[in-house]
Amino acid sequence: MIEQLQQPFQDEQSLSVLNEHVRKWFIENFKELTPPQKYAFKLISERKNILITAPTGSGKTMSGFLSIISRLFDLSIKGKLEERIYCIYISPLRALNNDIYKNLTVPLEQVYSQIVKEMGTDVIKGNMRKVTIAVRTGDTSQKERREQLLKPPNILVTTPESLAILLNSEKFALNFKGLEYAIIDELHELANNKRGVHLALSLERLVEISGSNFTRIGLGATLYPLEEAAMYLAGCESGKPRDCLIVDASWSKKLDVKVMSPVKDLIYAKEGSVEEATYNKINEIIKASKSTLIFTNTRSGTERVVYNLKKRFGYGEDIAAHHGSLSRESRLEVEDLLKKGSLKCAVSSTSLELGIDIGAIENVIQLGSPKSVTRAIQRFGRAGHSFKAVAKGETIILNRDDLVECTVMIDAALKHHLDSFLVPQNALDVLAQHIVGMSLSGRWGVDEAFAVIRRAYPYHELEKSDFVYLLNYLAGTYVGLESRRVYAKIWYDEKENAFGKRGRFTKVIYMLNQGTIPDEVAVNVFAAGNKWIGSIEEEFLTRLKAGDVFTLGGRLYRFEYSRGMKAFVSEAKDSAPTIPPWFSEQLPLSYELAIEIGKFRSRFSEVVGNCIKKTGAGALLRKRAMPDNVKGFLDQLPVDENAKHAMYGYFLEQLLFAKAVPSDKMILVEYTRDTDSDKRYLIFHSLFGRRVNDALSRAFGILLGEMLDIDIGIMVGDNGFVLSTEENIDVDTGTVDDLFSDITTANLQKMLKKNIRKTEMMRRRFRHVAARSFMILKNYKGYKITVGRQQVNSQLILSAAEKIDPNFPIIKEVYREIFNDVMDLPKAEGILRDIKAKNISYMFVETPSASPFAHSLITFGHADVVLMKERYRYLQSLHKLVMERIKKPD
Repeated sequence: MIEQLQQPFQDEQSLSVLNEHVRKWFIENFKELTPPQKYAFKLISERKNILITAPTGSGKTMSGFLSIISRLFDLSIKGKLEERIYCIYISPLRALNNDIYKNLTVPLEQVYSQIVKEMGTDVIKGNMRKVTIAVRTGDTSQKERREQLLKPPNILVTTPESLAILLNSEKFALNFKGLEYAIIDELHELANNKRGVHLALSLERLVEISGSNFTRIGLGATLYPLEEAAMYLAGCESGKPRDCLIVDASWSKKLDVKVMSPVKDLIYAKEGSVEEATYNKINEIIKASKSTLIFTNTRSGTERVVYNLKKRFGYGEDIAAHHGSLSRESRLEVEDLLKKGSLKCAVSSTSLELGIDIGAIENVIQLGSPKSVTRAIQRFGRAGHSFKAVAKGETIILNRDDLVECTVMIDAALKHHLDSFLVPQNALDVLAQHIVGMSLSGRWGVDEAFAVIRRAYPYHELEKSDFVYLLNYLAGTYVGLESRRVYAKIWYDEKENAFGKRGRFTKVIYMLNQGTIPDEVAVNVFAAGNKWIGSIEEEFLTRLKAGDVFTLGGRLYRFEYSRGMKAFVSEAKDSAPTIPPWFSEQLPLSYELAIEIGKFRSRFSEVVGNCIKKTGAGALLRKRAMPDNVKGFLDQLPVDENAKHAMYGYFLEQLLFAKAVPSDKMILVEYTRDTDSDKRYLIFHSLFGRRVNDALSRAFGILLGEMLDIDIGIMVGDNGFVLSTEENIDVDTGTVDDLFSDITTANLQKMLKKNIRKTEMMRRRFRHVAARSFMILKNYKGYKITVGRQQVNSQLILSAAEKIDPNFPIIKEVYREIFNDVMDLPKAEGILRDIKAKNISYMFVETPSASPFAHSLITFGHADVVLMKERYRYLQSLHKLVMERIKKPD
């Protein structure tokens, strides 16, 4: 049973379960119990599975560990502490593992010294042992590994990938016998992706190896829905979730966050003045705070902010960048400086979101939208290091769409709303990897192995037929793959209903190729005549479609095709970019936040619309002062005065120009043209987030292209998508009615499957999935296989697999990953059902130029530092066209 606890235990009850020496140490070092500790100490001492969600600085780590440390010292004093692993701690970050090791070594040493002092040296002469702790990751030296094998620590700190290797290390695995506890930290960073799926299977295999149903403790800062997280943590038994108690202390830390606009007018501010005002505001906040952490949304943005702060205000070594492209040594140095209080400011993309110990941060600045409420809370939660401290921060916006988005986001955070996450289900590539891992330990009965796998929550509904299909693939049953050097990894006897390891190199292949994080490298870009232009990230290439225009080295190029790790382009001097170069880095807007923004649009547009009816458009435009009811509405929101004026102007202009504001219940379809070119735009204001819009835009693009017999360009954003063409076409209400009629009766998945097969996304994702399922190898007998060679091999294998069966399990998993992890096909299908049932309406409008809400969509590709000035000028010209129209008398 999954149960959320309502009442904490009394402090006396919580402390009474601790060993007297551990209890004394805790009381001497901490003034009081934090909210999660008031639940956790007692429950963990009773061996309950427990999920703890609480903010940074709330004592989560001590909540999870102290009862375990107490138990180990109980055993030690009695001379019963064995040289084996009692507790395993797993986190997704090596840096966090090192923090845990340092932070636990101190209490372990201090409690031990206290016992010796109070009980005398005689206790040492007995069988009392020190409680030991060690870290095991890819950075652990061979010497340390040997020591851990001979003298295993009582507490092992590791990562999901290292655990998977240890499970198949015959000698070391013996140290897991009788394991009593497993702590999974930063659970919110694992449960929603394939690393977490991989870990869930490892935990169930660990149950088999240890021979014990150990206590599971999950720690996370921002989790919703909690029941889903608890089921992921606890797993299943006989088809039902294991018991797990939920401790929700998510909101024990107060937030004090405001949305700020650097200027009053985001459109007509003088060139460079928005940027200047932004940096002045940042500098003002840095000067007023002891320590500041700034979050951008991209690595290039991080470097740009650090450069500008140093150049403009003379900062030196007291400000630093921290992101994934920097070396590990550089990142560790920044973390260490922050802990020591030696840095005035650190700037990060996403790498400092998680619970790495960086000491006390007084203030957090978020530049632009982090795209989800959960991520916003995670970032702002880094401020205020103690659980009673207030997490203080500012969100500085640079455009009007970000303004609306961030306002709704921070308002939702202050009202304790979170985005939901989903655990990926039935990922066949990860399962294939674990089947090979299981085979290394000996012969398995198929039903026995299937039962173990179904205990993991991500596979609790796995079909037996999919499992058997994977066994046949891994056993080399299908003719046609060996010619592509895909050889059997296991033997599978259908009559005996059993499988096991096959071949002497299988273990080597497993150890060198396991894990879920794909190899990705830069892709070289070539123009006509095989001229090298530069390089792009592979994930960016994955998003490109033939005809997409992007910037590289300050010039515009049109993507044509790719071969291996080479992309071929042509010059596109007179074209507008359709995709910014940071697109692959930018996180998509969460669906839940998108819906909340849609609801806000509906409410606020009604308030502004009533003002138009009451006062008249001309009077409102002349006055430009906010009417009282608009001011009253906006005063309830966490925004500054500049932001209020900008938001009011945005909605007023949209209503006067297009007569409608799109919302969660109404899709505005706008047909317009570029006044400077022959380009026609059909703009769908579908505020459902990029993942949903990715699916919808492809389907509408396919249907419109077939209907008009033309090529259609597509630009996708969080607030909608744009279908474009340079053909002279007529689009009217009838055209749009036909489009919606066709799409609401079509098989969306079938349509997209056909469309995606020839895309870069399919080619690259197939390589990732094939590598996870050992169809292609990243490393063979110690030799690293280049990503380029892997890509070429994967294309040949894909063709061979399709000939065997278009629904071959590895191909099936590629489509599952694209439709569920990259896109959000289920929600897109749900929206189409709502349109068909008239729960969501659509409205067609033809405009002489793009409406205000369309400006960010059609200038999306210009959102690059090289084109930023051009983008501002373009936005200003679009806005002038809007103002000219709405100022004309009807």
